[in-house]
Amino acid sequence: MEIIPVDGSNIGEAAFVLSVSWQDSHRGFCSPEFVKTRTPENRREYLEKKLAAGAKAFLLTDEKPVGLVCVTGDLIEDLYVLPEKQRQGYGTEILRFAEGICEGKPRLTILENNDGAKRLYEREGFRKTGRIEKTGRLCEIEYVLD
Repeated sequence: MEIIPVDGSNIGEAAFVLSVSWQDSHRGFCSPEFVKTRTPENRREYLEKKLAAGAKAFLLTDEKPVGLVCVTGDLIEDLYVLPEKQRQGYGTEILRFAEGICEGKPRLTILENNDGAKRLYEREGFRKTGRIEKTGRLCEIEYVLD
């Protein structure tokens, strides 16, 4: 297993991981039309903008890419693992890596209906801050590492 920075040589692979994982995780509560818009090309543009704005993105590989995470300062974002690779420790591995490179106390937000993420983050010591932001029909809940 290896965690490598996302750059011009592997951004296409990172975008693929993000696209497939995002579509899978949002399929249950977003319209099929909206889910289809999150193509690898769309996610590549998204990642390019994040990187240009100062975010750091990292790809978790295990012979091939299986996960992705972005970090901006103390904020962990876009932590995704391919659906077929979930529940195998990859999420924990890339989360711990992201925690280690945060500038300050690591924080993140999750959608209120993302029970899998809640379990992972709470198991790893993250706790709700009380900050909640309404985004469409759902709320994003902020967590910080105790």
